[in-house]
Order: sequence, then C-alpha cells, then structure tokens
Amino acid sequence: MTGYAHPESLATPQWLAEHLHDDNVRIVEVVWGDSPDFGQPGYDQGHISGALAWEFARDPQTPGPPGDVVDGEAMQELLSRSGVGPETIVVVYSGLGNLLATFAFWLLKVYGHDNVRLLDGDKRKWLDEGRPTSTVAPAVAPMPYPAPTPNWRLRARYDEVLASLGEANTLLVDTRSPEMFAGQDTAGAVHGGHIPGAVNLAAYREVQPDGSLGAWRVPTVNMDGTFKSHEELLALVRELGITPERDIITYCVRGGLSTHAWFALTQLLGYPSVREYDRSWAEWGNRDDVPVESINA
Repeated sequence: MTGYAHPESLATPQWLAEHLHDDNVRIVEVVWGDSPDFGQPGYDQGHISGALAWEFARDPQTPGPPGDVVDGEAMQELLSRSGVGPETIVVVYSGLGNLLATFAFWLLKVYGHDNVRLLDGDKRKWLDEGRPTSTVAPAVAPMPYPAPTPNWRLRARYDEVLASLGEANTLLVDTRSPEMFAGQDTAGAVHGGHIPGAVNLAAYREVQPDGSLGAWRVPTVNMDGTFKSHEELLALVRELGITPERDIITYCVRGGLSTHAWFALTQLLGYPSVREYDRSWAEWGNRDDVPVESINA
C-alpha cells in the first residue's frame, strides 16, 4: 500500500483476520440477487465470520426500476440495525470484483461515515487464502446513529453531467466495456454509445457457459483482485488524460464499475475532484433528451 493517498481506506485480508472480533469493527458483504457467486446464495454458503449481508438493490438503494440511492433516513436506519455507530469501522466486501462493495463504500462516504474500509482483493482473495468462513448470519444489537448529513459533492446527477459537456476542465470517465462504449452493446438501455467527450477506462466482461455474468475484469487491479501499485494506477489513468487538476465524473451501467474507479482515483491516487454519476447508463441511455455518441464498427 506504499504511496497510496489513503491507505487506511483498504483492509488487507491479514488486517481483517487480526481484527475479526474487535468490538468496533463491523463487516458487511454486499450481495446482489440470487447468484451463487455474488448473491445471497453465495453469502449463505459461506461468508467471512461476523459479516452481515446488504442487498445491493435494496439496502444502499431503493428498489427499482428506476431505483436511487437511499435517503438519509433510510441510511440512518440501515446503519443502526447493522450495529454501526459513528465510530464503528465498517469493512465492506463483495464478490464480482468488489464492484458492489465500492458502491457501498462510496455511499457511506457520501453520508459522512468516514470509518469505512474496502477489503483488498474482494471475497475471492479471502477464500483463496483459505481463511475461515461461516454459514451463520450474525445477530447484532442495533446502535443509535445520528441523522447523516450528505456530501453531494461526491455525486453527479444527469443534469449536472449535461451541463458539464464541453467544459474544458471536466472529464467524463466511462468504465464500461469497449463494446458498450462503442454502442455495439446497449447494456439493456434504449440507446447505445457513450456520453459525448468521455474516455473509456475499459473493463472486460466474462460470461458463464449459460451466458450469465461471471466476472468483470477491471484494469485497476492485479490478477488476484488486489489493487495495482500507485505508480501503475497513475500511469494507467494519465495515459487517458485523467489528471488530478481536472474535474472528473465517473459512470458505468448502474454504479459498480464506476465507483470502483472512483475509489481508485480518490482513495488511492488522492484526486481531489471526482464525482460519481451513479445513475449512469441505466438512466442516460434510456433518455431521449440527452446527447449520445457511438463509434461505427
């Protein structure tokens, strides 16, 4: 972790193993749907001992479509029933390359909970290292949590993105696959392509034999899922013109890939002005009143 701007935002598997039973540490596995790898069944089959399950589409977000991030009252209730107080260290992780966990990390930061860490390497690395798991969902006592004050400077809405188009100092970072960026894959939206002027910090989708999503391979991590070094990350993003003096807006399909990039830019590289457009292509690609660019095959 040498050179990272905020190394305290990462928890190594070794650190978590040493603090697994600390009273001031709460572990959360973010799950999504019924996937045996990264959904509720995967949690039920084995999770880090003491970890709670947050459902990606229900706990940090309101049920969709179209869905949105939860409001302050719902976040307060979620943290309270999860046994999280203002000083609790929350360690988040997920399958799917930690994409679900980085969304939860970002939203906790939006609502002012700074004591949050992301498990480096996601659930897969914990399992690959043979560390202990449990099939028992922990019972936790609710904790009082004060009403959070959101920091909306970490978030961009579509009208703000629209207003930023053509601004020389603003750069949009599209973190989807090259096929989605080009418009060959619409990602389930009405329109395919990308927001005008965006650069593509491309991720690659791996599918299962049945055609379902198996994994996303993002360029910011090593083969074992841990983040690349500060020097490697800096070289990667600078090649695309993603520099710290610019106002950066990240987006993807629905907030997983882009919050992963947001995490790398803000927590590891220390970029001062990065906003996450969490509604992303699920919103932009389904509107008829916003511009779209595509690349002809």
